[in-house]
Amino acid sequence: MTPDAPVSALDVVALVLILIGALLCLTAAIGLLRFRDVPTRLHAATKPQVLGFILICLAIALALESWAVAAFLVPVVLVQLATAPLSAHIVGRQAYRNGTIDRQSLSMDELAESKRTPPAAGG
Repeated sequence: MTPDAPVSALDVVALVLILIGALLCLTAAIGLLRFRDVPTRLHAATKPQVLGFILICLAIALALESWAVAAFLVPVVLVQLATAPLSAHIVGRQAYRNGTIDRQSLSMDELAESKRTPPAAGG
């Protein structure tokens, strides 16, 4: 695109999507710094960041107007959708085991049963 070329509607949509995606990623980063406990930090690290990433990838596909780029971005987004919740689950479970989660604030403690030593473990 040359500097004198008119701006198309797809370019405007891509610009808006990138702006919204960048703002969502920024709010995720601010949430990681500002929130105090592990569950709220995990929420900030996964939900807005993943949505922001998806919007940025969609904007890239729209701006470049290429099926090859869109086909390349689909597995990238799918990997992000698979790994973000998984890593948040692992971090949350480890925080529970370390005792860094306030158990009084939990409405349901499904892991309390797993903290006891199983009979086959010799304890």
